[in-house]
Amino acid sequence: MSVLFPWLFWAIILVLVSGVFLWPQIKGRKAKKDKHQGFLKPTPLFNQEFSRELSIPAAQKPSAQPSEAELPHSYGVNRMILMARDPHWLFAYWEVTATKQDEFTSNYGPEAWSTTHPVLRVYDITGINFNGDNALGFTDIHISENIDNWYVHVGEPDRTFCIDLGRMFPDGRFITLLRSNIVTTPRASLSDRLDEEWMWIEGLYRSMGRFQYGTSSPMIIEELALRAGVLPLGISSPGFNQKD
Repeated sequence: MSVLFPWLFWAIILVLVSGVFLWPQIKGRKAKKDKHQGFLKPTPLFNQEFSRELSIPAAQKPSAQPSEAELPHSYGVNRMILMARDPHWLFAYWEVTATKQDEFTSNYGPEAWSTTHPVLRVYDITGINFNGDNALGFTDIHISENIDNWYVHVGEPDRTFCIDLGRMFPDGRFITLLRSNIVTTPRASLSDRLDEEWMWIEGLYRSMGRFQYGTSSPMIIEELALRAGVLPLGISSPGFNQKD
Protein backbone atom coordinates (compact mmCIF):
# COMPACT_ATOMS: atom_id res chain seq x y z
CA MET A 1 0.00 0.00 0.00
CA SER A 2 2.83 2.33 0.84
CA VAL A 3 4.33 1.60 -2.60
CA LEU A 4 1.17 2.36 -4.66
CA PHE A 5 0.31 5.55 -2.86
CA PRO A 6 3.03 7.74 -4.41
CA TRP A 7 2.17 6.53 -7.91
CA LEU A 8 -1.52 7.19 -7.41
CA PHE A 9 -0.76 10.62 -6.04
CA TRP A 10 1.39 11.55 -9.01
CA ALA A 11 -1.21 10.17 -11.45
CA ILE A 12 -3.92 12.40 -10.00
CA ILE A 13 -1.59 15.40 -10.14
CA LEU A 14 -0.83 14.64 -13.85
CA VAL A 15 -4.52 14.38 -14.71
CA LEU A 16 -5.28 17.68 -13.03
CA VAL A 17 -2.39 19.45 -14.75
CA SER A 18 -3.41 18.04 -18.15
CA GLY A 19 -6.99 19.14 -17.57
CA VAL A 20 -5.86 22.68 -16.79
CA PHE A 21 -3.86 22.93 -20.05
CA LEU A 22 -6.37 21.09 -22.30
CA TRP A 23 -9.57 22.71 -21.05
CA PRO A 24 -9.35 25.91 -23.27
CA GLN A 25 -8.93 23.77 -26.37
CA ILE A 26 -11.86 21.52 -25.44
CA LYS A 27 -14.03 24.57 -24.70
CA GLY A 28 -13.11 26.20 -28.07
CA ARG A 29 -13.98 23.05 -29.99
CA LYS A 30 -17.30 22.82 -28.21
CA ALA A 31 -18.11 26.46 -29.10
CA LYS A 32 -17.26 25.87 -32.78
CA LYS A 33 -19.44 22.76 -32.80
CA ASP A 34 -22.38 24.65 -31.33
CA LYS A 35 -21.88 27.46 -33.85
CA HIS A 36 -21.76 25.00 -36.75
CA GLN A 37 -24.89 23.27 -35.56
CA GLY A 38 -26.53 26.69 -35.38
CA PHE A 39 -25.91 27.20 -39.11
CA LEU A 40 -27.32 23.77 -39.91
CA LYS A 41 -30.38 24.28 -37.78
CA PRO A 42 -33.45 24.02 -40.13
CA THR A 43 -35.54 27.12 -40.59
CA PRO A 44 -39.12 26.75 -39.37
CA LEU A 45 -41.60 26.13 -42.15
CA PHE A 46 -44.04 28.73 -40.88
CA ASN A 47 -43.15 32.13 -39.53
CA GLN A 48 -44.40 35.66 -39.77
CA GLU A 49 -42.05 36.49 -42.66
CA PHE A 50 -43.22 33.65 -44.91
CA SER A 51 -46.11 35.47 -46.60
CA ARG A 52 -44.04 38.62 -47.08
CA GLU A 53 -41.30 36.70 -48.86
CA LEU A 54 -43.81 35.20 -51.32
CA SER A 55 -45.47 38.49 -52.11
CA ILE A 56 -44.60 40.04 -55.50
CA PRO A 57 -43.53 43.69 -55.38
CA ALA A 58 -45.84 46.04 -57.24
CA ALA A 59 -43.07 47.05 -59.64
CA GLN A 60 -42.58 43.40 -60.68
CA LYS A 61 -46.25 42.49 -61.11
CA PRO A 62 -47.23 41.96 -64.78
CA SER A 63 -49.10 44.96 -66.09
CA ALA A 64 -52.42 44.58 -67.87
CA GLN A 65 -52.14 44.06 -71.61
CA PRO A 66 -52.98 47.24 -73.54
CA SER A 67 -56.16 47.04 -75.54
CA GLU A 68 -55.88 46.83 -79.31
CA ALA A 69 -56.11 50.10 -81.16
CA GLU A 70 -59.48 50.68 -82.77
CA LEU A 71 -60.07 52.29 -86.13
CA PRO A 72 -61.29 55.87 -85.84
CA HIS A 73 -64.96 56.42 -86.50
CA SER A 74 -64.21 59.37 -88.76
CA TYR A 75 -61.22 60.92 -90.51
CA GLY A 76 -62.37 64.51 -90.92
CA VAL A 77 -62.59 64.25 -94.72
CA ASN A 78 -65.67 64.77 -96.90
CA ARG A 79 -65.97 61.63 -99.02
CA MET A 80 -68.40 59.05 -100.37
CA ILE A 81 -67.29 55.59 -101.48
CA LEU A 82 -69.46 53.26 -103.59
CA MET A 83 -68.80 49.54 -104.17
CA ALA A 84 -70.63 46.83 -106.09
CA ARG A 85 -71.26 43.99 -103.66
CA ASP A 86 -72.83 41.60 -106.19
CA PRO A 87 -75.00 41.78 -109.35
CA HIS A 88 -77.97 43.12 -107.37
CA TRP A 89 -76.56 45.13 -104.45
CA LEU A 90 -74.38 48.19 -103.93
CA PHE A 91 -72.72 49.35 -100.73
CA ALA A 92 -71.96 53.01 -99.96
CA TYR A 93 -70.31 54.69 -97.00
CA TRP A 94 -69.54 58.36 -96.46
CA GLU A 95 -68.45 61.09 -94.09
CA VAL A 96 -69.83 64.64 -93.90
CA THR A 97 -67.68 66.99 -91.85
CA ALA A 98 -68.83 69.98 -89.81
CA THR A 99 -67.24 72.22 -92.42
CA LYS A 100 -69.57 70.83 -95.09
CA GLN A 101 -72.55 71.37 -92.79
CA ASP A 102 -71.51 74.96 -92.13
CA GLU A 103 -71.15 75.52 -95.87
CA PHE A 104 -74.67 74.21 -96.42
CA THR A 105 -76.19 76.45 -93.75
CA SER A 106 -74.30 79.50 -95.00
CA ASN A 107 -75.68 78.94 -98.52
CA TYR A 108 -79.28 78.06 -97.62
CA GLY A 109 -79.86 79.69 -94.25
CA PRO A 110 -79.22 78.85 -90.59
CA GLU A 111 -82.37 76.71 -90.37
CA ALA A 112 -81.72 74.81 -93.61
CA TRP A 113 -80.02 71.83 -92.00
CA SER A 114 -82.71 71.26 -89.39
CA THR A 115 -85.58 71.66 -91.89
CA THR A 116 -84.14 69.17 -94.41
CA HIS A 117 -83.46 65.44 -94.22
CA PRO A 118 -80.75 63.24 -95.82
CA VAL A 119 -81.46 61.41 -99.08
CA LEU A 120 -79.46 59.02 -101.25
CA ARG A 121 -80.12 59.57 -104.96
CA VAL A 122 -79.07 56.53 -107.03
CA TYR A 123 -78.40 57.27 -110.71
CA ASP A 124 -78.42 54.71 -113.52
CA ILE A 125 -75.70 55.95 -115.88
CA THR A 126 -75.11 52.85 -117.96
CA GLY A 127 -73.36 53.65 -121.25
CA ILE A 128 -73.24 57.43 -120.79
CA ASN A 129 -70.72 60.04 -119.72
CA PHE A 130 -72.46 61.25 -116.56
CA ASN A 131 -72.38 64.99 -115.90
CA GLY A 132 -74.92 65.12 -113.06
CA ASP A 133 -78.00 65.85 -115.20
CA ASN A 134 -78.08 63.23 -117.95
CA ALA A 135 -78.74 60.01 -116.00
CA LEU A 136 -81.01 57.40 -117.55
CA GLY A 137 -83.04 57.49 -114.33
CA PHE A 138 -82.66 57.79 -110.56
CA THR A 139 -84.18 56.53 -107.32
CA ASP A 140 -84.35 58.41 -104.01
CA ILE A 141 -83.75 56.60 -100.73
CA HIS A 142 -84.71 58.55 -97.59
CA ILE A 143 -82.42 57.72 -94.67
CA SER A 144 -82.10 58.77 -91.05
CA GLU A 145 -79.74 61.31 -89.56
CA ASN A 146 -76.31 60.14 -88.35
CA ILE A 147 -76.29 57.23 -90.83
CA ASP A 148 -72.92 56.85 -92.57
CA ASN A 149 -73.38 53.70 -94.68
CA TRP A 150 -76.12 51.97 -96.64
CA TYR A 151 -76.77 48.84 -98.71
CA VAL A 152 -78.61 49.72 -101.92
CA HIS A 153 -80.66 47.11 -103.75
CA VAL A 154 -80.56 47.95 -107.45
CA GLY A 155 -81.54 44.55 -108.88
CA GLU A 156 -79.75 45.39 -112.14
CA PRO A 157 -76.78 43.19 -113.12
CA ASP A 158 -74.25 44.59 -115.57
CA ARG A 159 -75.38 48.20 -115.04
CA THR A 160 -73.43 51.32 -114.06
CA PHE A 161 -74.42 53.49 -111.11
CA CYS A 162 -73.46 56.61 -109.21
CA ILE A 163 -74.93 57.93 -105.93
CA ASP A 164 -75.38 61.42 -104.52
CA LEU A 165 -75.79 62.10 -100.82
CA GLY A 166 -77.83 65.25 -100.28
CA ARG A 167 -80.47 67.09 -98.29
CA MET A 168 -84.07 67.40 -99.41
CA PHE A 169 -86.23 70.39 -98.51
CA PRO A 170 -89.93 69.99 -97.70
CA ASP A 171 -90.81 71.33 -101.16
CA GLY A 172 -88.80 68.51 -102.83
CA ARG A 173 -85.65 70.43 -103.70
CA PHE A 174 -82.61 68.19 -103.55
CA ILE A 175 -79.17 69.65 -102.77
CA THR A 176 -76.15 67.41 -103.34
CA LEU A 177 -73.56 67.29 -100.58
CA LEU A 178 -71.33 64.42 -101.80
CA ARG A 179 -71.05 62.40 -105.01
CA SER A 180 -69.66 58.88 -105.12
CA ASN A 181 -67.40 57.17 -107.59
CA ILE A 182 -68.90 55.18 -110.49
CA VAL A 183 -69.31 51.39 -110.28
CA THR A 184 -70.72 48.67 -112.52
CA THR A 185 -72.50 45.64 -111.12
CA PRO A 186 -71.18 42.27 -112.34
CA ARG A 187 -73.14 40.01 -114.65
CA ALA A 188 -75.52 37.45 -113.17
CA SER A 189 -75.00 35.00 -116.06
CA LEU A 190 -72.38 33.86 -118.53
CA SER A 191 -71.12 36.46 -120.96
CA ASP A 192 -72.78 36.51 -124.38
CA ARG A 193 -69.74 38.11 -126.01
CA LEU A 194 -67.92 35.64 -128.25
CA ASP A 195 -64.68 36.25 -130.10
CA GLU A 196 -65.16 34.12 -133.21
CA GLU A 197 -61.79 35.18 -134.52
CA TRP A 198 -60.10 32.90 -131.98
CA MET A 199 -62.42 29.89 -132.12
CA TRP A 200 -60.05 27.97 -134.41
CA ILE A 201 -57.52 27.69 -131.51
CA GLU A 202 -59.59 24.80 -130.09
CA GLY A 203 -58.78 22.74 -133.15
CA LEU A 204 -55.14 23.67 -132.74
CA TYR A 205 -55.00 22.29 -129.19
CA ARG A 206 -56.78 19.10 -130.22
CA SER A 207 -54.15 18.44 -132.89
CA MET A 208 -51.12 19.20 -130.69
CA GLY A 209 -50.64 15.50 -129.88
CA ARG A 210 -49.87 14.69 -133.53
CA PHE A 211 -46.77 16.87 -133.54
CA GLN A 212 -43.39 16.14 -132.02
CA TYR A 213 -42.06 18.29 -129.19
CA GLY A 214 -40.01 21.20 -130.40
CA THR A 215 -42.18 22.04 -133.39
CA SER A 216 -42.55 25.80 -133.63
CA SER A 217 -45.90 27.59 -133.70
CA PRO A 218 -45.56 28.85 -137.32
CA MET A 219 -44.98 25.27 -138.49
CA ILE A 220 -48.12 24.07 -136.67
CA ILE A 221 -50.23 26.87 -138.15
CA GLU A 222 -48.89 26.17 -141.62
CA GLU A 223 -49.64 22.46 -141.27
CA LEU A 224 -53.19 23.19 -140.10
CA ALA A 225 -53.68 25.63 -142.95
CA LEU A 226 -52.57 23.06 -145.48
CA ARG A 227 -54.80 20.31 -144.06
CA ALA A 228 -58.00 22.21 -143.31
CA GLY A 229 -57.69 25.39 -145.31
CA VAL A 230 -58.72 27.41 -142.26
CA LEU A 231 -56.04 30.09 -142.62
CA PRO A 232 -54.08 31.33 -145.62
CA LEU A 233 -50.41 30.49 -145.72
CA GLY A 234 -47.96 32.98 -144.26
CA ILE A 235 -50.15 34.23 -141.42
CA SER A 236 -48.20 34.11 -138.16
CA SER A 237 -50.91 35.20 -135.69
CA PRO A 238 -54.71 35.30 -135.90
CA GLY A 239 -56.29 38.72 -136.06
CA PHE A 240 -53.68 40.34 -138.27
CA ASN A 241 -54.08 40.59 -142.06
CA GLN A 242 -51.13 39.94 -144.29
CA LYS A 243 -49.80 43.03 -145.97
CA ASP A 244 -49.58 43.05 -149.77
